Amino acid sequence: MRGNRVWHRALGLMGAIVEDVDVDDPDLIVVRVRPVKRWAGRCGRCRRRSPWYDRGAGRRQWRTVDVGLSRAVVEAEAPRVSCREHGVVVAHVPWARHGAGQTLVFDRTVAWLATQTSKTATTQLLRISWRTVGAIESRYWADHERLQDRLRGVRRLGIDEISYKRGHRFLTVVVDHDTGHLLWAAPGRDSATLHQFFDLLGPDRCALLTHVSADGATYISTVVKQRCPNAVRCADPFHVVGWATDALDKLRRIVISTARRQARRAAVDRIAGGSSPVVTAGQAGADLVKGMAGARSALLRNSEDLTENQQVKLAWIALTDPDLHRAYLLKEGLRLIFKLPVEQAATALENWITWARTAGIGLFSSLAKRITRHRASILAAIEHHMSNGRVESVNAKIRLITRVAFGFASPHALIALAMLRLGGHRPALPGRG
Repeated sequence: MRGNRVWHRALGLMGAIVEDVDVDDPDLIVVRVRPVKRWAGRCGRCRRRSPWYDRGAGRRQWRTVDVGLSRAVVEAEAPRVSCREHGVVVAHVPWARHGAGQTLVFDRTVAWLATQTSKTATTQLLRISWRTVGAIESRYWADHERLQDRLRGVRRLGIDEISYKRGHRFLTVVVDHDTGHLLWAAPGRDSATLHQFFDLLGPDRCALLTHVSADGATYISTVVKQRCPNAVRCADPFHVVGWATDALDKLRRIVISTARRQARRAAVDRIAGGSSPVVTAGQAGADLVKGMAGARSALLRNSEDLTENQQVKLAWIALTDPDLHRAYLLKEGLRLIFKLPVEQAATALENWITWARTAGIGLFSSLAKRITRHRASILAAIEHHMSNGRVESVNAKIRLITRVAFGFASPHALIALAMLRLGGHRPALPGRG
């Protein structure tokens, strides 16, 4: 009896009686058990007591945690019962989930390891496949979902998308601003995908939402306006300034491309005139191409963080290309608007839009139109101090999960692992808490 208790505790066999242990195979330990009377004869789905139907497929095995250097399995009869709700199903066993090939203790061990180390290390340590790890993660999180309501009390949301695989494979991600927890994720980045989340949330809870932050994606704005009429839509400051940064960098590339064309054209003209094609200082485009080396870091950096060399580079740009320098000032002006009180920010934003429209820079004229369309959500973000910072933090952690795991065959396995790590309920190692 003492030996049976040792096996019972070592393998975490809840609700089971150990009948025999087979250790003839040095690489495999087979622990034969039967459920205690309290849990025998129950439906595997609803656990309601049901009449016996037949012996089913006979004895079956469940993989459990290793014993030392040997793999271990739990073996027991798998009779079927006739449930009045679910029909003929395999009887419930207290040491494993219905339909699973692993014990509960094994599932918890895999779930904990998956959140602490790479998928490869988990598969090698426990001697299982990647697909099995993904299935266990999904199963473990589904069980947790049935025990708690993650969406209760949610008032402020952040929405974004993240690329998880090559070939334009994206996840739509929803984060709770108040807790920083990942609330929901699904493959895709369109209106239909986002509607799935609000369907899950329900109309009553949608009506209770007070703030929703996101980038400037049109589909997000449209869905939020339809499903959350009471929520204040806030534009993410990082993305808004990113629009100006992208326009500035594109203008820089155009300037360099134009200067290179001028230099090539001048070289052709010199060849036609019998002169040397080698570009020298002072010739068309040559000085500009050379001077633009290292300009990108100076143009894209915040003004208060510029080094002395970068300040010199900006001063040179102001003398040689006033339009590019003006674009830099527009980018910096837009960034500084988000640091102002909302009353001052409204006036400053109007002035900025006028400045961008009349600056004579086509890229920033288009940006001014875009800023005008999102003016209300930009001012709301300033007033309510909202950004997608927490969402970007979650996105960075999802990217880290993907890199550590060396990829995922299915987005659902990635989502399950992300929910385990970032959803506010991290699994505990069996026997440790």
